[in-house]
Amino acid sequence: MKNQTFTYEARGQVLIIHMPKELDHHNCKSLRLETDFLMEENCIRRIVFDFSNTEFMDSSGIGVLLGRYKQMKASGGEAVYCCAGQQVARILRVGGLEKLLKGFESLEEAVKGREEA
Repeated sequence: MKNQTFTYEARGQVLIIHMPKELDHHNCKSLRLETDFLMEENCIRRIVFDFSNTEFMDSSGIGVLLGRYKQMKASGGEAVYCCAGQQVARILRVGGLEKLLKGFESLEEAVKGREEA
């Protein structure tokens, strides 16, 4: 099986995580560990999950997103997502994350934390 990797980008206190094509139990542990490290090292106030390339997510992915949401909320920050396709949006909705994480159409909107006119 091909190892799916994440790419990370820090913009000030915003950590952008470009999610892989598949977010499942095979790669969630590395996402959790790397995100925890980057959050601690960079004083992150907002995490943006960029789903522009993601086609599949299982319950492990939902668990990781929920964990990052709780961490950010506890520290006074926030977790948001952007660019979710139809399949990922449905999984977020069914998993209840759509009510917790604010969704944005574009990466730039998610980084700024508001919709552009």
